[in-house]
Amino acid sequence: MGVKKSRNSRNQLRFYLPLAGLVILGFLLAWGFVEPAPPHQVVIAAGEPGGAYMAHARGYAKRLARQGIELKILQTSGSVENLAMLQSGKADLAFVQGGVARADPANAALRGLASLYYEPLWLFVRKEVAAPGRLPALKRLRVSLGPSGSGTRALVEQLLRDNGLPHDGGNLLSLSSPEAARQLMDGKIDAAFFVAAPESETVQRLLHHPGVRPVSFERAAAYARRYGWLKELVLPEGAEDLAHNLPDRDIHLLATSATMLARESLHPALVSLFMQVLKKEHGGGGWFERRGEFPSPRYLTLPLDDEARRFYEHGPPFLQRYLPFWLASFLDRMKIMILPLLGLLLPLFKVAPPLYRWRMRARIYRWYDELEQVDQEAVLAPPERLEELLRTLRGLEEEVRDVKVPLAFSDQLYHLRLHIDFVRREVRRRLTPRS
Repeated sequence: MGVKKSRNSRNQLRFYLPLAGLVILGFLLAWGFVEPAPPHQVVIAAGEPGGAYMAHARGYAKRLARQGIELKILQTSGSVENLAMLQSGKADLAFVQGGVARADPANAALRGLASLYYEPLWLFVRKEVAAPGRLPALKRLRVSLGPSGSGTRALVEQLLRDNGLPHDGGNLLSLSSPEAARQLMDGKIDAAFFVAAPESETVQRLLHHPGVRPVSFERAAAYARRYGWLKELVLPEGAEDLAHNLPDRDIHLLATSATMLARESLHPALVSLFMQVLKKEHGGGGWFERRGEFPSPRYLTLPLDDEARRFYEHGPPFLQRYLPFWLASFLDRMKIMILPLLGLLLPLFKVAPPLYRWRMRARIYRWYDELEQVDQEAVLAPPERLEELLRTLRGLEEEVRDVKVPLAFSDQLYHLRLHIDFVRREVRRRLTPRS
């Protein structure tokens, strides 16, 4: 029995192996059109240590690590440097403050993914200083505009230009956020600008410091009307601390938004995965954001990435909803293989069994032609020819005995041997009367 099974396996292998080779060849040809796999490492330009950008980047890294993606975080001075790193290809993703990146040739290879949350522009002054509700009142004060290369400085310089004020001079300083806050609390400077979330450590310290107070922008609505990427926000009286009534009045703030930009070449599967990370990280709302308001395609100053647009319209890709990222990515890349392979496999599955049966029967039926010739020739053949026909039948039977066919076709092989024996008896019968 084992010998017969082995014989069947060999027969089937000899038949189906060329068909399998044909399928593999089709697979290899289609493979050339498959997108490359997404990289396992992505680089993001974040910001200063202790800042909101850095904190969120670390949160992203933890979420991406669960999907097998390493997020390399670059420490920078802020949005302007982040944008430069993105333009040069040193980073794949970057936090960029709204309004810093404009639609110009230098940013042609960049795309917007999302606005993440509101980033209020805070102006804190020493309590001894008269509250400057309008920027021209800062003209004679020692003011930190934010570090060079930061989004804070870029925004404040724009606002100073709008008010016809210089943005350089001995009284205008470029201090980092922690240093500016320290000098302001120590009384070494009069005022400082910060673009930061209200939950940030710097803003929290300043809101609670007895010698410092926040400034309410009297013309915040005008600035917001002037620039589509700005928004007026109101921090209500007592919102930070009801017991101590902080702040002690409504504060009108001018806010931009933190945006996430990416290089156009970032793998689409990674864009989809990162959009899911952004939604989990920023979808819960905050001081000024409603739950589900962010991430959002609003406030972007660069074209929206195509994959990000699909996410906003349809949510995560179907496979990524239910499968690990690596498996979903693999199957998604393999979709280009499905149609050509189905186009090849379906006909093969339909044709292969009948073709296999025809081939097995053909190995048996080819001897029937010889058998029929012997039978017909024996009718009028002389005795010497009949002897020769018997030898032909003997050789034919030996050949048939050596034929190996699957068990399903053994009955046809034995029928052939019976028919050979029948013709041999007929030839002998015709030979005997003549002898």
